[in-house]
Amino acid sequence: MNRLVMTVVTRRSQGEGALYWHEGRQRWVAMVELGFTAEGKRRRVWVSGRTKTEAKGKLLSLRRDQVDGLPPQHRGYTVREAVESWLEFGLTNRDPNTVINRRILAEKHVIPAFGARKLVDLTAEQVEAWLGLKARTLSTDTVNRLLSILRRSIGRAQARDLVRRNVALLCAVPQGQAGRPSKALTLDQAHSVIAAAEGTTMHAYVVVALFTGARTQELRALTWGRVHLDSDPPSLEVWRSVRRSGDTKTARSRRTLELPRRCVDALRAHHVAQVETRVVAGSEWIEHGLVFCTGSGRPLDAANVRRSFRTIVGHAGLDGAAWTPRELRHSFVSLLSSSGVPIEDISHLVGHASSNVTEKVYRKELRPVLTRGARAMDGIFDAKQAD
Repeated sequence: MNRLVMTVVTRRSQGEGALYWHEGRQRWVAMVELGFTAEGKRRRVWVSGRTKTEAKGKLLSLRRDQVDGLPPQHRGYTVREAVESWLEFGLTNRDPNTVINRRILAEKHVIPAFGARKLVDLTAEQVEAWLGLKARTLSTDTVNRLLSILRRSIGRAQARDLVRRNVALLCAVPQGQAGRPSKALTLDQAHSVIAAAEGTTMHAYVVVALFTGARTQELRALTWGRVHLDSDPPSLEVWRSVRRSGDTKTARSRRTLELPRRCVDALRAHHVAQVETRVVAGSEWIEHGLVFCTGSGRPLDAANVRRSFRTIVGHAGLDGAAWTPRELRHSFVSLLSSSGVPIEDISHLVGHASSNVTEKVYRKELRPVLTRGARAMDGIFDAKQAD
């Protein structure tokens, strides 16, 4: 027996569309005409809601879209499509590691949460609730990256008239969990690590990283043409990195550093060993002119360096899994600060735009000793006693 479907139609003014109750679907349904198709047929779009107010709101949204010039097909555009479009076209000229990181975060967190949702239906309240849940288990930096992915993806869609506004811009980053704290080697630990690295292909790398504070991506791109062991003073030019553009992280990061004696000795020995390695490799050697490379002359990747460094740290009596190569740079800052080197000098050595950046990034490694007040008070009271 066929079920009788009753509809109650609410007539509206010309051009405002129709709003009616659909008995079979048990929902309020709204319809609006949005001009004509290329074939001359009327283009009609339907939306529905559990309440009359909800359906009316969606009907008004359709009308606003028409006024704003948004194409009708945008209503089917999903968050997944927006994110995947940004991943494909919005990350050009970015560092490969950044691209990989953003894709992993998008596929693990953003798309599972919102991927099937139509972009026009995404609300700031939904995004805020999701960010709050993520903040319970992820660091603040990671939550910030998730929100950035959503903002940039929606922004790209907005620029292409696929959504009216970017709701992610209305959301703030909640306080997340504390990230893995950075560490710095003590002087004794640094001696142990250097000793453990002796006789390995990583010895010169560890010494140069620890004694100059150069970044991992800068050392992996360092060529012999940028190393001047016989100049006065010996120096190396930190002008390149393994970033996609080949440039250093910032313009201020381009710097020429005087090489400590230990670095000169380590690099001379490393050069001799590399020549021998090249002979053994024979035709398999591919010349890139790199100071630090694989046994066939190819560039090192981050995993190569991290794995070798952790092995050395383990041989030094520390927990290898708890340390990364970038903490050699942290150790450089810490050791200099402990010895009384001014933060302004440290900032120049590590290639920061200002000492404010150094204080923000390495605040745990810096040990400023504020002496002027103490000395002034001693002088004041010593003078009084002398009277």
